[in-house]
Amino acid sequence: MFSTRKEGILSIFMMAGYPQLQDTARIIGTLEKYGADMVEVGMPFSDPLADGPVIQQCSQVALKNGMNIRLLFDQIREIRNQVRLPLVLMGYLNPVLQFGMDRFLGECVETGIDGVILPDLPPDEYEREYKSAFDKYGIHHTLLITPHSGEDRIRKIAGLSGGFLYMVAEASTTGVRDLLAGHQVDYFRRVREMNLPVPVLAGFGISNRETFQKACEYSRGAIIGSAFLKAISVEGDLDRKIEDFLDSVKV
Repeated sequence: MFSTRKEGILSIFMMAGYPQLQDTARIIGTLEKYGADMVEVGMPFSDPLADGPVIQQCSQVALKNGMNIRLLFDQIREIRNQVRLPLVLMGYLNPVLQFGMDRFLGECVETGIDGVILPDLPPDEYEREYKSAFDKYGIHHTLLITPHSGEDRIRKIAGLSGGFLYMVAEASTTGVRDLLAGHQVDYFRRVREMNLPVPVLAGFGISNRETFQKACEYSRGAIIGSAFLKAISVEGDLDRKIEDFLDSVKV
C-alpha cells in the first residue's frame, strides 16, 4: 500500500467483537468496500492504559461479548481471502504474552495479518527481547513516537519500526478532538522535516475531515479510532453507518 499510495491514507481502528461478537469480519469487509486503506483491529484488554473512555468502553463490551485472541484469529481467517487491504492488530502486551509470542506471531502469518502495534511495549525492550521473533515471522511491528520524543529517539524508533511509524498527535490518551492545536502542527512539521526512512501516519485525536486533512499535510495519512467507534455505536444499519462515516472523513 505504501508503495502505491503516497498521500491521504485513511486507516480505521475498530475493536474486535464490537458492537457484537461476530461483527469483526463484517466491519473489515465493509470498511474496504467504502474506501478505507488499512484497518487496525483492536484486541480488547481489561486495562487499556493508552486509550480514552470511548475505546475503553468498547473494549469492555467486546470482552463481555466473549472476544479473545483465539477467536479473533478465527474471525480474521474467515475474512482474509475476501479482503486485500492491510490488516494490523493493535493491543497490549500482556494478552499477547499470555497467548504466547511465538504462537501469536505464527497465527498472524497463518491468518494474513500484516503488522502489530503494542503501545505498551517499550522500543528498547522490543529490540532486546522480541525483534528477532518479529523478523523471523516477517511481521511488521509499528512503534510510536510522541510530541515529547527527541530527534535522536525518533530516529532510533523509526529505524526499529516496521510498516510505518505511528506519530501520536498528543501525549495523552486516545479520544475525539475537533481541531489540532498549534503545537501539534509544529510537531508534525518537525517530524516531516526529518525525512525518516519509514512512512509516517498520525493518530490519537484525528476525528473528522478537518483534522484528517491537516494531518495528511504533514504525513502519509492518519488513523481514526474513537470517532469511528462512536459512529457505529448509535442505532441504525451497521453498513450504512460505516459508509456515512467514511464519506464524512475522506477527501
